[in-house]
Amino acid sequence: MRPAAMNLCNLPPWVIASRHFNAHPQPLEIQGVRQANPLLFERLAALDDAAARALQFHDYMDVTFQLHQWQQETSAKGRKSLKNSYLRFLRGWMFDSNALEGAVLKGWVESRFGLPPTFHKEPISDLNSHVYYQYLVDRMKGAARTNAINSQFDVLFEFVQQELASRYPRQMHLTLYRGVYDFHEYPLVEALEKNRCVVRLNNLNSFTSDFERAWEFGSKVMKARVPRAKIFYQCGILPSSLLKGEEEVLVLGGEYEIEVVTGGFG
Repeated sequence: MRPAAMNLCNLPPWVIASRHFNAHPQPLEIQGVRQANPLLFERLAALDDAAARALQFHDYMDVTFQLHQWQQETSAKGRKSLKNSYLRFLRGWMFDSNALEGAVLKGWVESRFGLPPTFHKEPISDLNSHVYYQYLVDRMKGAARTNAINSQFDVLFEFVQQELASRYPRQMHLTLYRGVYDFHEYPLVEALEKNRCVVRLNNLNSFTSDFERAWEFGSKVMKARVPRAKIFYQCGILPSSLLKGEEEVLVLGGEYEIEVVTGGFG
């Protein structure tokens, strides 16, 4: 599937989706986000403690998008739109990436980076297909009654990128793992040497930094060097009181060179 023709990023979709970008990553920036929120990023840069930065970010989101005012809304629709914040969608993804929340997150990736989904409940091979249409329906249903949810994701992405740069200043890649039972949802781009190949991943994917935990989700494990620039969210960046996760990392897709591990651990 070809990337979409347009995006809101500093690099074109075909570059972001390529294996060459993964080998030689560059910073990704959503246009206008930092310029529209200068106070947040100035305050974050002045804090040395990661926990303090996480709380600063959440407080900023709470005030900027009026998330704390849901109880003051007189209508049920108004209350629901404020409660349906970025946290709800992250939780929903971690529960079921093919639910409405997953469609909204995939839609955000598509609109910002120009990467359409290749899987939502079933493989999407054509943007004119019925499967793609059903994904669009889920995306619209999920985004209804939300308060600027795509803008919330924009700020979250930029915050995570700044936080990862602070935590891993010398690492342009992280080695991550994904458990799978079969590869029917991962189109093969090129077979390489034994146990290595290039596959096209969905536009947003769950990985883990824990190799042993990956085996809980499949009989095989994908091992990939993921550019730091393509990490949308990493569990542990936000306080556990807001969002609990088990070493989960949400990764932007495209072509990835992977190693397939077929034996268990221990």
